Amino acid sequence: MELRQLAYFDAVVRYGSFTKAAQRLHVAQPAVSAQIRRLESELGTTLLERTTRRVALTHAGELFVARARQVLDQLDAARGDLAELSAVLRGRVRIGATQVLGSLDLPASLASFRHRYPGVSLALRSGLIAKLLGLLDAGEVDLILGPVHDDLPAAYHARPLVPESLVLVTPPGHPLAAGRDVALAAARDEPFACLPADSRLHAILAAAAAAEGFVPRIEFETYSPASIRDLVSAGLGVALLARSAAEGPGPAIGVCELARPPEHPPIGLIRARGRALTPAARAFADHLAPTAVPAASARLPAGDN
Repeated sequence: MELRQLAYFDAVVRYGSFTKAAQRLHVAQPAVSAQIRRLESELGTTLLERTTRRVALTHAGELFVARARQVLDQLDAARGDLAELSAVLRGRVRIGATQVLGSLDLPASLASFRHRYPGVSLALRSGLIAKLLGLLDAGEVDLILGPVHDDLPAAYHARPLVPESLVLVTPPGHPLAAGRDVALAAARDEPFACLPADSRLHAILAAAAAAEGFVPRIEFETYSPASIRDLVSAGLGVALLARSAAEGPGPAIGVCELARPPEHPPIGLIRARGRALTPAARAFADHLAPTAVPAASARLPAGDN
């Protein structure tokens, strides 16, 4: 039995005649008839009732056509998978990433993806989430790895991957270092280091401080969470910092657990809703997701599933 015979048989059934099937298949009508007769001979049963006006399925034909179409559908799916793989193998992925990524190990994920798809071109750009969303809008990156805020505009689709939280960080030996259930107001007289005024961390700090009755004195602003840690370690102030940044490699700091820590959004994958991912970018997203620790408490922006 040949796949060609199944395709010819399916076409005859779909179009109701050998002539129309031959026309659709771009082959001679006698060739279609010959292949169907050979198929019936191999199966030892008649599949089609032939009259001068029409072609109809026998009972055996009705049973066989469903199986034949399953085989043809599987073959089409396999061809699609191979076409997709071919597109992935010669594609590129442009990734934007914030410095705070929770438990995600982006370098390791990039390395394992490169090992699996050595022909894919990878590019990485880092920055604050507002800048990266601008790059996504401009088509300069395919995907963003960063915080998924509740008010993310509907123009973006997000898939939360891992949770993140905030802690108060202090210089080593500070009275609040290693504290537990500490009120943020306990640091009201301290100078703060923070991201710039247009950043989400700045807004989170301002709101949390206002809820405890004070205005934080932000003396140092930087575009880098790593620089915040450097400033705090040098004894220049305290800061709200993502737990992953506070507990990762870097200069010594104290980590204080707050009684009412402000919420930090989960870390996830963000893409433009109206722009389809390239096969390579989709393969990277699928590769990354299983490596992430599920963000059980993460909420998707409105409209996402």
